[in-house]
Amino acid sequence: MRVLIVEDAADMAEAVAIRLRRAGMACDLAETLEAAEDYLAVQRYDALVLDINLPDGQGTELLASLRARGDRVPVLMLTALFSVDDRVSALDLGADDYLVKPFDHRELEARLRAISRREAEQKQTALRLGQLSYDAASLAAWIGDQRLDLTRREIVLLGLLIRNPGRVMSKERLYEGLFSFADADVGLNAIELYIARLRKKIAGASVTIETQRGLGYRMIADD
Repeated sequence: MRVLIVEDAADMAEAVAIRLRRAGMACDLAETLEAAEDYLAVQRYDALVLDINLPDGQGTELLASLRARGDRVPVLMLTALFSVDDRVSALDLGADDYLVKPFDHRELEARLRAISRREAEQKQTALRLGQLSYDAASLAAWIGDQRLDLTRREIVLLGLLIRNPGRVMSKERLYEGLFSFADADVGLNAIELYIARLRKKIAGASVTIETQRGLGYRMIADD
């Protein structure tokens, strides 16, 4: 899951990002509407955390622009002052949820997962392929009744593949899901390393991660 945090309070934004990264999310930070638009122009996100008051305008302006162009990315609004009118306005513009500062980071994480699950690809959190089971809500996986010991990025990679059984996922798409712009020193070939590690850990699950040369990878159930 990749999240864009649009918040000009740098300390708070970084603290949120650290919490979400520990929970398996890749996070990018933007301090202005302009910076957020730059990120959105080149990157797809699974969710946005969007502050209302920003140095160059209102977060609701970005929200309205996203919805006007048909972008349904889940948006959670943040603000220090949130009257009933503010809440109604944000929800009418297409916000999926809101939090009033100060907030508990655990609640932010839970709400982000909740609004993401509302999207079509996240409606079913418990998935099974072969003998392999995956639960998006708890970020856990099992072979039969044995829980797998997976790192944060390994479980995120597994989630990307098992949600798309039989579909070829490009290296670029997998990279987007695992790494943020802050991980610029991590090359695209890191995906090969994580695929190799994941293959070893799911051995015996009656599933195969196939390499489609020049295209990417796909996960299929063994016959």
